[in-house]
Amino acid sequence: MSRLVLIDGNAILHRAFHALPHMNNSKGQPTQAVYGFISMLLTVINQLKPSHLIVTFDRPKPTFRNKLYKDYQAQRPKMDEDLVNQIELVHQVVAAMQIPIFEVDGYEADDVLGSIAKQVQSSKLKVNNGDEKIDETVIVTGDRDLLQLVTDRVKLFMPIKGLSEAKLYGEQEAKERMGVPPNQVVELKGLMGDPSDNYPGVAGIGPKTAANLLKEFGTVENIYKNLDKIKNASVAEKLKAGRENAFLSHKLATVLTDAPVTLDIDNARLHSLVNQQVLDLFGELEFKGILKRLLKTQGEGAIAKDESKQKKGTSKSSKDQLGLF
Repeated sequence: MSRLVLIDGNAILHRAFHALPHMNNSKGQPTQAVYGFISMLLTVINQLKPSHLIVTFDRPKPTFRNKLYKDYQAQRPKMDEDLVNQIELVHQVVAAMQIPIFEVDGYEADDVLGSIAKQVQSSKLKVNNGDEKIDETVIVTGDRDLLQLVTDRVKLFMPIKGLSEAKLYGEQEAKERMGVPPNQVVELKGLMGDPSDNYPGVAGIGPKTAANLLKEFGTVENIYKNLDKIKNASVAEKLKAGRENAFLSHKLATVLTDAPVTLDIDNARLHSLVNQQVLDLFGELEFKGILKRLLKTQGEGAIAKDESKQKKGTSKSSKDQLGLF
């Protein structure tokens, strides 16, 4: 079965940074976020066995959500400088592994993930010499907002305890987690808001009330078309007072699926992650333990195969390079 795995780079990087104790190499360079990211990447490859792999990242520029609502994510503390300094390092490692990176100015990584997943589902992208399509897409993230993307062909793989455990969410698991099916997650967020992203929803409407309203009316829009049919007068009044916030929150919560992303699925085919550039980076970062995991995942034969492609005159063989660790 062909499986495309999409990694929410920023979400996993943040989780790695906060889940692991401080680490640095002998030069004093912080490394724990990079280490944790690579560890999660290898876990994903070992457990999900993707045929194709893509990593997405946020861009530092404001998105349409910041323009739509000035307080969007405004409560979040400034990013730790140690984490900032590791973002470029992670980009370097992913690029060295020849895993495609997608990031688009004005859009969050969520929107890029949603757009790629939509393209893969809706178009006739072919793999294996045109004989089959991508059968399944799995998004690796810690962001529950992305549960709205779950379908019969799209699943979420979410860390549930630091980086050591994760759970695969299909349609049933998503419904159990959120109390509504995936296609109503946006509606739920519209009513409840999201404190983690700092948008309000309807004051006084909690998860149970929101789920009951959606069970009866289906969408935020349909709820407001039928306010006169809501029997609980208190709930109806709260909805009337919070109408503007409900529709604003709905827009903010919606993961876009039409970001300007051009996907060449063949470029995302997973191959050996081991090459001289990766070995050099791991040497600089002093990642002895994670290198052993990488070699176990990929096999030493992959190094030999890759090394045969290196230009003549390389100063050190792969065997010499491994001696640095």
